[in-house]
Amino acid sequence: MANKLLLAAALLVAGNALAAETAPRASVVEGDPQITDQAPLTPESDGFLDPLRALKFNPGLDQREFERSTLEALNVYDPLESMNRRIYHFNYRLDQWVLLPLVNGYQYVTPSFVRAGVSNFFNNLGDVPNLFNSVLQLKAKRSAEITARLMFNTIIGVGGLWDPATKMGIPRQSEDFGQTLGFYGVPDGPYLMLPLFGPSNLRDTTGLVVDYAGEQAANYLNVADASKRYPEIFALRVVDKRYTTNFRYGQLNSPFEYEKVRYVYTQSRKLQIAE
Repeated sequence: MANKLLLAAALLVAGNALAAETAPRASVVEGDPQITDQAPLTPESDGFLDPLRALKFNPGLDQREFERSTLEALNVYDPLESMNRRIYHFNYRLDQWVLLPLVNGYQYVTPSFVRAGVSNFFNNLGDVPNLFNSVLQLKAKRSAEITARLMFNTIIGVGGLWDPATKMGIPRQSEDFGQTLGFYGVPDGPYLMLPLFGPSNLRDTTGLVVDYAGEQAANYLNVADASKRYPEIFALRVVDKRYTTNFRYGQLNSPFEYEKVRYVYTQSRKLQIAE
């Protein structure tokens, strides 16, 4: 009888120990985070709890699947995605095989002050559509600043080769007709990936065409006419644009770079229009 009582007591103690061991553990679904209950959370010095301290991810979590599920919540209207992805891949290869080698050669054969002068000159030309669109958007202060930039950089900066306006506290402002359309409530429309130009949408593509036509009509400093006679001016402008653009394909190191670029572009345009 005594032996039976001892055996029952031992089984009871073992059962309590097992229950205490398994009670604080929550069931985990693969890919889902869990929070352990081993110790109660204590407030930080600011009085708030920090539940992320105990947050643990399942070791089997696939980072790519995690990114995919996150980006689905940040989706952008892209009915032409199949075509856009092919153009994106085309731009990737064009950049890798043509544009970046040209930029590297351009940097190799020209000193930095020459490159800075070329960039200043084309930026000065770009202030013409910037002024046009600032006026259309009824931005009086910005219109006055861009007008001052054009005057100072064209006259004092010798046609825009130097940028004294920035040193005088008048930074460059970027305004385009796509922003003007957005300012008046025109929706962005479907997302588009343009050959060479990169991410855009239907509204901004229309704005790009209008800005180009306006710059050609203005023919500021006779550059538009000169570019028709000397196409190397246009080629230099393309190389300079790529030289001054920091983005590099593949730099995000993600299989979902297309989705990320699409989302960032869409949100940045919203911010520029609301500015």
